[in-house]
Amino acid sequence: MPQLPAPAYPAEVRARLEADAKEVIARYPGSRSALLPLLHLVQSEEGYVSRTGMAFCAEMLGLTTAEVTAVATFYTMYRRKPSGDYQVGVCTNTLCAVMGGDAIFDRLKEHLGVGNDETTEDGKVTLEHIECNAACDFAPVVMVNWEFFDNQTPESATRLVDDLIAGRTVEPTRGAPLCTYKETARILAGFPDERPGAVAASGGAGHASLIGLKLAKGEAAPQARVVGPRGEAPTDQPQKGAEHLSSHEAPQQTSASDPDHPAGPAAEEGE
Repeated sequence: MPQLPAPAYPAEVRARLEADAKEVIARYPGSRSALLPLLHLVQSEEGYVSRTGMAFCAEMLGLTTAEVTAVATFYTMYRRKPSGDYQVGVCTNTLCAVMGGDAIFDRLKEHLGVGNDETTEDGKVTLEHIECNAACDFAPVVMVNWEFFDNQTPESATRLVDDLIAGRTVEPTRGAPLCTYKETARILAGFPDERPGAVAASGGAGHASLIGLKLAKGEAAPQARVVGPRGEAPTDQPQKGAEHLSSHEAPQQTSASDPDHPAGPAAEEGE
């Protein structure tokens, strides 16, 4: 059945959002470019992007509701239904899963009594699995309202959600202090985080994330490491062939071109 038109915002809410929307739109040479932050803006009002919010964005930008809906449904950061004050995302991509992300997600589902993309009855926590948090060197990682909680275990993640539900202060491993999902959405819309010290606490990437960049800049010398049998610590000593040459330094000796290491015929299956 066709849906009825989305209800309008109350007059006072409409006036406030319209003032904020005009400020956002003024940042861009073309108004259409303001759609993403405007979606965050209406999400900061209701905690998700409602039909009313999409109709508001369409009106402010001179777009159709179909055009706005196409964008709002494409990006996973836009919620499509009411959600909790704290969006708890557990990375279940390959490395985090191997390091324990799947176990964390299963434990939280059982502990909270909710499934993926579901919210606890008190409206505090929405649980979802996330494909990648871009923090593999801190795996397994949990994010709350897009702030990092690194090196988690099923036990630490359970304590984390219990603290959120109880209203106790929770501090991310790195990054700005935690705030509610609606407050996070307003910051993502491009409005300043006015909490004292929040911007200074935002921090940066971890050491392991930056080592490749340092190597590329020549700020850190590569050190060959010999990996011993499982259970033994690696030893720092020269390793034959440890130097990694660039593909631009071709021709290199390969199994096809090196007489001492010919490729040879392919073996039959089972040999």
